[in-house]
Amino acid sequence: MSDMRYLHRADLPTLFSAIRAAGYRLIGPREETGQGGLVYREIDGVEDLPQGVRDSQAPGHYRLTKTNSPRCFAWVNTASAIKPYLYAPREKLWRAMRKEGRVHFEAVEREAAKTAILGVRACDLAALELQDAHFLQGTYVDPYYKARRERLLLVAVNCTHAAATCFCASTGDGPVAREGYDLLLDELEEGYLLRVGSERGAMIAADLPLQQAGAAQQTEAAEQSEACARQQQRVLPSQQHLQQLDALLEDARWTRIAERCLSCGNCTAVCPTCFCHREFEVPALDGKSTEHWRDADSCFNEDHSYIVGEVVRHGTRERYRQWMTHKLFNWVPQYGRIGCTGCGRCTTWCPAGIDFVLEANVLLGLAAAPEAELPHVDGSEAAE
Repeated sequence: MSDMRYLHRADLPTLFSAIRAAGYRLIGPREETGQGGLVYREIDGVEDLPQGVRDSQAPGHYRLTKTNSPRCFAWVNTASAIKPYLYAPREKLWRAMRKEGRVHFEAVEREAAKTAILGVRACDLAALELQDAHFLQGTYVDPYYKARRERLLLVAVNCTHAAATCFCASTGDGPVAREGYDLLLDELEEGYLLRVGSERGAMIAADLPLQQAGAAQQTEAAEQSEACARQQQRVLPSQQHLQQLDALLEDARWTRIAERCLSCGNCTAVCPTCFCHREFEVPALDGKSTEHWRDADSCFNEDHSYIVGEVVRHGTRERYRQWMTHKLFNWVPQYGRIGCTGCGRCTTWCPAGIDFVLEANVLLGLAAAPEAELPHVDGSEAAE
């Protein structure tokens, strides 16, 4: 762990200035107008941060409340992690054209902008490590992802409290960030503890008016992180237990889940690790060229499992089962760990209020099925 420094709250704008002076555009959390949620968007200054904002989360429920607190990072997580800034939701991959009686292929050269993201959570850093394993460390490296990843600066902030849907402590991915960041902040009442995690981070920190962190400040940061971990009531089964899901593919519980699931794909859209996609052609009207595109997709879509002439996962039961089992045990031989980092977004943003952790425990016989199979809130309170 690097030496801890302290940045007064009044000096937070100097962090913004130092990042911009290094040539980065700055992405940070801000409240989406009219949507009632926090998302990562381009920000100009401290005034764009959600000061005094807290979030309330539960299955199928997300609401923001305002307080008089000076804190800008007193929320748990944003609706859409940092994945869209690396794995683009829609991307043109190549172009084909007819010239002199032959087909010519032309690669799309896209220069990635230097991008800094402020407010990244520990669970999302762990998810980014999984994305890196998929897009960068296999036989075929994705050049589009690679270009953006190499020009990314990450300023993480440790969580100070947990939502009712959080379970990162049980996956070992939070609430404290341990690696993968360039700079790491702990937000305190009067300012920020700061740790450096990379040479790029050190260059930014060198331009800040930092002081040596005191013992009381370090104790405050440690205590709020420990309290955040204790607040988490949801516990994902151990990896040893999760391997038993392979023997439960015909369990009747999958049908009960499917009776509630809308196959809307919200869970896969907000998940920071999901990377399913589809590819399609956009031909020119003159028939002389075509563009090949990639869109983010979901395993809940019927045509996602279309293989050699037929759909192999016909119903919601099979699609939910595929999503959960792939996430919780089929990722292990691929990437050395499960594909879930405990952020809880899939439960929060499920309009049917399906509790991912509870369902995994019920399937494995570690918890009783809930008496009511309906969301705990009515339609007016469901996540949007």
